[in-house]
Formats: sequence, structure tokens, C-alpha cells
Amino acid sequence: MLSKKLTIILFTIFLSNANAQEFKLGKVSMAELEEKEHPTDPSAAAAILFKKGDVRFEFVAEKGFDVITKVKMRIKIYKKEGYDWANQAIRYYAETSSRENVFFNDAVTYNLVSGKIEKTKLKSDGEFVEKINKYWNLKKITMPNVKEGSVIEYEYEIRSPRWIIRDWYFQSSIPVNHSEYITTVPEYFGYTANQKGYVFPKVTFGQSTNSITSTNQQRDNNGLASFNRSQDKLEYQEKVTTHIAVNLPAMKGEAFVNNINNYTSSISYELSMTKFPNSLSKSYSTDWESVVKTIYDDEDFGVELNKSGYFEDDITKLLPGLNSPNEKIAAIFNFVKTKVKWNEYYGYSCTDGVRKAYQSKTGNVAEINLMLTAMLRYAGVNTNPVLVSTRSNGIALFPSTDAFNYVIAAAETPEGLLLLDATEIYSLPNILPLRDLNWYGRLIRKDGTSAEVDLMSKILSKKVTNLIYILKSDGSTEGKVRNQFSEYEALEFRKENLVLSKDSYIDALETENNSIEINDYVRENDLDLSKPIVESYSFIDTKDIEVINGKIYISPLLFLAARENPFKQEVREYPIDFSYPMLHKCNINIEIPEGYVVESMPKSLNISTGSDIGSFKFVISTTENKIQVAVTSTINTSIVSPDLYPVIKDFFQQMIDKQNEAIVLKKI
Repeated sequence: MLSKKLTIILFTIFLSNANAQEFKLGKVSMAELEEKEHPTDPSAAAAILFKKGDVRFEFVAEKGFDVITKVKMRIKIYKKEGYDWANQAIRYYAETSSRENVFFNDAVTYNLVSGKIEKTKLKSDGEFVEKINKYWNLKKITMPNVKEGSVIEYEYEIRSPRWIIRDWYFQSSIPVNHSEYITTVPEYFGYTANQKGYVFPKVTFGQSTNSITSTNQQRDNNGLASFNRSQDKLEYQEKVTTHIAVNLPAMKGEAFVNNINNYTSSISYELSMTKFPNSLSKSYSTDWESVVKTIYDDEDFGVELNKSGYFEDDITKLLPGLNSPNEKIAAIFNFVKTKVKWNEYYGYSCTDGVRKAYQSKTGNVAEINLMLTAMLRYAGVNTNPVLVSTRSNGIALFPSTDAFNYVIAAAETPEGLLLLDATEIYSLPNILPLRDLNWYGRLIRKDGTSAEVDLMSKILSKKVTNLIYILKSDGSTEGKVRNQFSEYEALEFRKENLVLSKDSYIDALETENNSIEINDYVRENDLDLSKPIVESYSFIDTKDIEVINGKIYISPLLFLAARENPFKQEVREYPIDFSYPMLHKCNINIEIPEGYVVESMPKSLNISTGSDIGSFKFVISTTENKIQVAVTSTINTSIVSPDLYPVIKDFFQQMIDKQNEAIVLKKI
């Protein structure tokens, strides 16, 4: 009889072999090409049939270890909407001293033509490089001859001297049949593994042996011992970690999700230490303080932050008459916003430096906001940079220099901390661009210490609407609308709409409001950021009223009523992100046509979600030939736990149902 221990070992080997299937490029099957839809998700436009990543370390003489990442992919295209999967892009570090190299291989499109498999290989004109900034490039491919039913596959290799193991996403926006990730790490390196998401792959561990052979004498390289003979051999152990996940559902976005990648099943590795033979161990960014120190000490951050000679004359002229910290903050903040235009490049490191950005009047995020920080310090305001991970970059959950991709400024005042981002011309203190509102940032002080900063707004942003209209017996109505936007509602309105001409904006407004006709459009305070932005217009509406058998049916909000619940999933595993607290209020006055009276109308309603998250009030009354309605919806918190998803979904449905209930008028 086998021992219990041996039985467990054999069973473990069996499971490992069963899950670690062998996928080879070039072995596309007829069944894969004939498949018309994904078996578990018929709505999918494409699917990843397999995705395998293999990370290993290779020693290069007189250079040290490189990290080699090889990825093999096979993707099935079911529908035209899946054609984008034929375009792939790999970001790589392009700065000369630590340049990475990316190579695509075996890139082929397979189609079924007259019952036979047709292969189309990627040509050189389908591969190109796009420069992001001085540090980063994109290597891109566009697969040829892609059709509905195609299967595409390719392999790419990244060779990097940076000892960075890239994040691996097991899930995607389309179904994934098989995802496998293997890392083989020499004993000289220590990495901390961090996992995100709600689907956990199976993990197995193993060991292998590797060696370095020296053919001639070398000096100490990456901490490795010198070899004095022509054929020296150094053996070392490697830790092999295999992650396997199968039959992964697509990560489908829904309303009020800041970045779906925050909740997508993935694994990330952060270098924590190195310990080479005959040398001391070296620790890396294992905590936030270490991360902050590494960033602050970088010549493209701390050194640039301490420069001031290029702006001193201009700021000195700006300061007379400004006595309070808030006055100085407002003046310098506006000065930078109008002086230097953002070039749309992210990052916490300067590209060309603050001086050049100031002179050329254009710069990246770091150049603009480090410049702002330095100017405020020069003016005597206690100001520090705050590292941020934008919404597109994901939540900074684990200590890492790659956790952040942005920097803003934080000024300390008697009233509290004021967060400032001068890349957005329409922003105000503590009214940041939406891209910045991503949970927590990291404030860096001059002494090297840091503190967590809550980036989420606590200000209640408001949209207040006054709607007045006269009903006509023929089923049309004429009226007036006045909208007032404040705080984030004003920022978003200005950003989205002030770039449009007046005619283009009115055309869009008419279209999105059920093709009403708009006249007499007026807007106030476009560029006066200290005041709410206000718009007003007259309208004619012929589509939101029904006349049936002499009765008039109308929902009081007309074209302003929400029609569809943004929450559609039965179950949601990730938080609801409203971006900022908000209040929407609509005051409605309706004049009913002569010869009609109210037969029935919706009842007033007052509901809440509980836990002070949201509330909704619908109050309706009638006097003679007038109907008054007040509708108020409030969301008091930016982030809501997924546990409350059923409550929020039902809350929204009740709001929508009430907004669309009809008033019924009948002839006297």
C-alpha cells in the first residue's frame, strides 16, 4: 500500500499535469475555426483561447541578469466588434541606459476557406513603433486578413535589464479559456507577489537548477563573484511558480466603475531584495516610505522640484497685495494654469524639465504640478507634491514605484489641505479633474516622510433645474429650462461643452433630449470659475406627451426623465464609484390646457438607501390649472461597497419608475 504522503505527492503531480496543458502555436484546429460563438458566452465578440506567459532570468556576460518574458496568445474572433483584438500593443522602456527590447514572432491569421485552413502571416508593414515620451514606447502590430471566424495567434518576447516582472491579467474584457503564467526566479532575487480580483488561479511551486559559466576573468557584475579561471561554473537554485486559471468569464463593465482592471484577476510582482554571492543583501521598495524615497531622490523629481530661478521674477511681481495663503494659492494656481499648457503626457517624472516647460509654455503633468509646488513654496505657502494613480492606471494597492503615474500639489492652509492640479484649466482648489479621483494618493514632505491623502471629494456637487411649461391639448408643449451647475458638475460641463460652438452644442442638446426644438439659448459664467455655470433656453416638445381617447398622458419631467436603470447585472463584485457626492434637483411648474382637469397623478415618494448613501424625494401638488413637482435625488458618498449593490439597483429603479409615472388629464 502506498503511504499517505506518497499518495498526496502523486495526486499533486496528476493535478499539475492535468491543468498544465501544452499549447503550441501553429496547431490551430478545425473545431476552433468552425466555432460560431463562445460556448459559455454567446454574446462575446471574441475570446482568448489560450494565453501563456513565461518569465525567466538570463545571465549576460559583463552585463548581468536580463528578465526575459515570452507570451503566446491565440484569439478567436466571432464578430466584427472583436476586430480590435487584431491590434496589439506592448509598452516598453525606451530610455537608453535601461532600454527594453520587444520582438513579435509567429504572428499568423487563420481562416477557414472552402473547408481548408488558410494562413496569412504578419508582414513588416503590420509592425511599427509609437513613441509615448522619452521613457516609453509602444511596439504595435496589426494582424492581416482578419474576418468573422478568424483565429489569430502570435508570440512576443520582452528582454529587459530592469529586473521588473510585469503584471499578468488572467481575465480580460472577453472570455478566457486558459491562462497560464510561469515565473522562474533565481535565488538571488526576492519578489513580493500581490494578487487582485475575485477569481483565484491555482498556484503550484517547484524548483530548478541553473548555472553561470565564465569563459574569462570578470569583475564583480551585478554583485556576482569574480571568476579567475577560464571555465568557472556557478550553480544556483531557481523558484518556479505556476499560475493556471481556466474558463474565466469576461470582465464586463457597468455604470459607475472607475477602472475595471482594479477588480480583474491578476498577479503583480514587486522586487523586494537582491542577495548576490559574496555581497550584502539590498532591499528595495517594500513599503511606501521606500517607494517615496526612491521617487523623491530621482533627478527628474526632487531635483526639478527644488529649482526656482526660472520663475522668481514673475512670481515676485505677482505677490504684492496678496496677504492670505488662500489669495496666494488662487493667484499662483491661475497663473500656472494659464501660463503652461498640459501636453497630455502622464507621469510623476519630468521629461524636459520645469525650466524648459516654463519657457516653452507646455509640459507634462510632473513639470506643471512640480512647478506649481515650487512657486507656492517660494511664496511662503507650505506645499508638497502628492503622488497619484489615475483612474486609468488603477488603484495603488501595493507599495511600488509603478503604482503611481501622476503628481498633483497639496497646499496646507488653516482650513485644511487644498489639492491642486494645474493641468486642467477649469479646475479649482479641491475640485480636481475626474482622472485624479482614485481613492488615495501619497503626499511627500521635504524631510522624506509621506502620508496618505484621500483624493475623493467630500463636496456635494449640484445640478439644479427649473422647468416651466404650458401643455396644449394637441399633445405639444412650450416651456423654458434653466440649469445651474456647481463644483464638479460645473467642471464636467465646462470641460465637455465649452469646446463646442454654440450651434453644435444646441444640436447635441436637442438630440439627447428626444429631439426637442431649442430657442433663445443663453449661457452665463463660462470662464468665471468662482460662480456656477448657468444655461437657459426655450423649448418646444412634441414627442413626450400622448393624447389617447381625449385624455392627455404626460410624465412631469418630460425629456429630462431618466428612462433606463444604469445597473443591469444581477450580481456585482466590485464597488460602485459615483466619482463624487451629488445633488440633482428639478423644480417643475406645469400649466394644464383650458378645459382639462387632473384625473390622476403620481403619488409623492420619499425613499432612501439607508446608511446615508442616497435619498430621493418626489413631491407633487396641484392648484387650479397648475401642477407643481419637486424632484430631488442625492448621493452622499463617492464609493459604495458591492454588498449594497442590490439596494442601489433597487433604489435607482424606484427613482426611474417614479419619474416616468404619468399625470392623466381629462376634459371637463
